[in-house]
Amino acid sequence: MQRRQLILSGLAAGAVGACATRQPADPNYPIRSDATAPAYTFDELVAAGSRELGIAAEAIGAAIERVFADQGDRPTGYIAGEEGSGAAAIGLRYGRGALHMKDLSASQEVFWQGISVGWDFGGNASRVFTLVYGLFHPDMLYRRYPGVEGTAYLIAGLGVNYQQADGIVLAPIRTGVGLRLGANVGTMAYSRQRNLLPF
Repeated sequence: MQRRQLILSGLAAGAVGACATRQPADPNYPIRSDATAPAYTFDELVAAGSRELGIAAEAIGAAIERVFADQGDRPTGYIAGEEGSGAAAIGLRYGRGALHMKDLSASQEVFWQGISVGWDFGGNASRVFTLVYGLFHPDMLYRRYPGVEGTAYLIAGLGVNYQQADGIVLAPIRTGVGLRLGANVGTMAYSRQRNLLPF
């Protein structure tokens, strides 16, 4: 009987020790929890947006202030990148950037592609600074987002629109060159690798 108790206590101690030394499943994503993530402040985003878009802090600050007022909260991440798009009633958009979250040890490469339909003509190349709300783990980003866009791109224009899916809200702020005038409805898909098909 004593021998059996010693064996069982030894197995239990070994299991506890194994649990105590177990490493995280993926060290690339040191997110504290799937339900919480630290948020960026207004000043942090203005500094990052001004740097990434290459525009004055006052200009990006006004756009970020509007998004803050609309969302009533602070974003848990942002995506900085660039994209190209064109439309003749049916529009296509492709982009590439990097996702930044405070708990990430490094930025994560992101691609996006989308299709739209509407009264929409022209084309533009843009630098994009996207505020990300409700994202608590980077893997949650990769999905399709429906969105409604109504923007007028002039030379070096600045526009904001919203995309939302499953509690995650993306607010892309775009500045670039070209001519794009119209309004459309469509979807945008975010992925880990570049996809030629925008569906």
